Amino acid sequence: MGIFREISLNILDAYNFTISQLPPILQQFLNLFLIVLIILVYSVFVWKFYLPISRKDILKLNLGKYSKSEHPLLAKLFAAMFYLIEYILILPFLIFFWFIVFTLFLIFITEDIALNSILIISSTIIAAIRMIAYYKEELSKDIAKILPMTLLAIAITKPGFFDMQRIIGSFKEIPGFLESISVYLLFIIILESVLRTFDIILSSFGTSETANEN
Repeated sequence: MGIFREISLNILDAYNFTISQLPPILQQFLNLFLIVLIILVYSVFVWKFYLPISRKDILKLNLGKYSKSEHPLLAKLFAAMFYLIEYILILPFLIFFWFIVFTLFLIFITEDIALNSILIISSTIIAAIRMIAYYKEELSKDIAKILPMTLLAIAITKPGFFDMQRIIGSFKEIPGFLESISVYLLFIIILESVLRTFDIILSSFGTSETANEN
């Protein structure tokens, strides 16, 4: 994991060297440009992924269509297997990818917040978005868009947000993040499994669709 610390130091040295070669006005220009670039990438990420993450059914794979068995029991077994693959295995990992990228952004844009707190903030937001998606997707879309952008707005008001040395130095937090993510992956898998189970139960009574329409 020391590679991330080494990368952080190398990037920081390169940044400091580049800055030192420029006149003060260009130093400010470069610093502001890099900050704007970070805001741009973060905003594009939120804009591109807030819709998929806020849908109850993120995937449209319909793996069940590949079952060609006409035997009722085999058909049910194939349907259950494909359902497990699609919604219990693939879907949580897609959500987990969103969680990883979102958390990394929070590590870079926030200051004076412990890594554990950042992980809790990120996982709480993801969990809330997913739970609300099973109730009402329109509300989930609003939450998935507003909360990340609100965090960005709060971060911008902090003086340290514009310190590129602090942002580059945040690379050293990545090893601690990678050591902790297994717990959050398990949390996401369990949460999605429970939500999907309750959705199936409610759908069998015809109440799931009603909940999403109201």
